[in-house]
Amino acid sequence: MSNFHTAYLLIDVETGMHHYTGCTEDLEARLEKHNKGDVTHTSKYRPWKIQTAVAFDSKEKAFAFEAYLKTHSGRAFAAKHF
Repeated sequence: MSNFHTAYLLIDVETGMHHYTGCTEDLEARLEKHNKGDVTHTSKYRPWKIQTAVAFDSKEKAFAFEAYLKTHSGRAFAAKHF
């Protein structure tokens, strides 16, 4: 899916209690970085798996959705729908 930007939610494999929300152009490469410990915010609870990924045709839309998912109402939306 080239030319797409993806907003994604990760969940830790071990407990399923920790979540991370991000945005990227290359989801597989980004997941690999999270699981290698290259991302400070996620290194403590690895390994991670993709819980949800939503692709957008514009970078702005993807980053706006990521920002929404990080709000209180966005977290509630994600908990209910994902």
